[in-house]
Amino acid sequence: MATQSAALLSPLFPRFAHLLPSRLEVCTLWSRRRKGLPDYRARPAKELLLTRSCEDRRKNLDENIGSGEEIKIPVRQELDWDLGWLPALPHVLTASMANFLFGYHIGVMNGPIQVIAKELGFDGNPFLEGLVVSIFIVGAFIGCISSSSLSEKLGCRRTLQINAIPLIIGALLSAQAHSLDEMLWGRFIVGLGIGVNTVLVPIYISEVSPTRHRGSFGSVCQIGTCLGIIAALSLALPSESDPNWWRSLFLIASGPGLLLMLGMQFAAESPRWLCKVGRLADAESVICNLWGETDVENSMKEIMYVTGNIIDSKAAWLDLLVEPHRKVAFIGGSLFILQQLSGINGVLYFSSLTFSDVGVTSGSLASLYVGITNFTGALIALYLMDKQGRKKLLVGSYLGMAFSMFIVALAIVSPVEEDLSHTLSVVGSLMYIFSFALGAGPVTGLVIPELSSAQMRSKIMAFSFSIHWICNFLVGLFFLDLVEKFGVAPVYGAFGAVSICSAIFATYFVVETKGRTLEEIEMSLASDVQSKGR
Repeated sequence: MATQSAALLSPLFPRFAHLLPSRLEVCTLWSRRRKGLPDYRARPAKELLLTRSCEDRRKNLDENIGSGEEIKIPVRQELDWDLGWLPALPHVLTASMANFLFGYHIGVMNGPIQVIAKELGFDGNPFLEGLVVSIFIVGAFIGCISSSSLSEKLGCRRTLQINAIPLIIGALLSAQAHSLDEMLWGRFIVGLGIGVNTVLVPIYISEVSPTRHRGSFGSVCQIGTCLGIIAALSLALPSESDPNWWRSLFLIASGPGLLLMLGMQFAAESPRWLCKVGRLADAESVICNLWGETDVENSMKEIMYVTGNIIDSKAAWLDLLVEPHRKVAFIGGSLFILQQLSGINGVLYFSSLTFSDVGVTSGSLASLYVGITNFTGALIALYLMDKQGRKKLLVGSYLGMAFSMFIVALAIVSPVEEDLSHTLSVVGSLMYIFSFALGAGPVTGLVIPELSSAQMRSKIMAFSFSIHWICNFLVGLFFLDLVEKFGVAPVYGAFGAVSICSAIFATYFVVETKGRTLEEIEMSLASDVQSKGR
């Protein structure tokens, strides 16, 4: 009787199918055998997986040509339309709402910080003003470290949904703050949520995106961040005339948090995580819905081949010291160190002063110009990511950043007219932001989950982003002291030198991932380790 009830309930209530994994698996396998399909639980040879299904399609095409059969090509294919990205797009956009909040909370303090300081009673105290900004980074560091254990237990979808709660609470607490303590707690709680999101959103997008569109979808993270910054800076313009407008800015931030919580309720779970926890039928359904029916069989084979050994095992932090995880963690941590030391935060900090020299006296307006430039570069990166590849964009981006920094440094120290010097400084700064948005910004967060194994992906991302937040904090802490001691030109020249080093590092250490499934990349790295051990 219980078995009959389970069989009836499973198709009617698919969300509860994971409660009956054995029954569903039997039903699924029986259905596949009846249709003449192979058992996806069987582990194929590694060579078969690496050749992918493209060879099978070529073989079938050759057979049809040899037999004289008429080959029917869909109209969409004849017109070179590729709409394979469309089913996954709503899920990616929903998750990228978290990046919008990330950008919004970065930009929301840019304009009204002086007004907030006056009202809350810490005006004229640079330490407390810096603390209000930097406490956000402390919360983000703690959040990113804790994100791994949460996502492994609950999955990315459910974790992102629950994680919207601190984003909403922190925004509301900041909006009604009447003391410094309340503002600090609000910023800290928001930082906790942002830290979790920065780790999990790239993982989620990389795991639900079709392989041929994974790079473009990964760039949506950067676009979401840019839009958040632009929204915050645009909405902050009235704060220069309205001393109470800053409360509305924080209140508005709770809206996207609520949308994120509701939207993730309808988003798909990562098929990789579903396979890791044994929910095979659910994983097959997600792949069919997001990637297409033709990708179900081969994708399930690959995912099961990779995740088959980790269903009953748990990843430990010490596994980061074991190859190939150690190599990926080294690449991830190094990329974030180089990204921060190349000076992005310093350039953003000085952008207002740079624009003021050419007549743009509003700091919020100057930052808005920077945000629009960043957004434009991110849009171009979205188009190029799956065409040129991650490695080319990353190397070219750092070379462009180096060139831009050298232009600004020369404009400051060279004996040219003052107006020309200021113009070159503005052009160099905008070129730097644009170059950053082409590669150093989006590629860094995209390539790390692509190179990581299914077992260690969340921990490698958490480790890499913890490095990011530490470097972010240190650069913000010591940047002004370095400028005061050495001057702007030498510091910008050092940023340019680090950018060149970053391009060299990317050339020799970053592995190209364009057009390869996550499973192919993982097996390729594991194969390299095995071959070196022989």
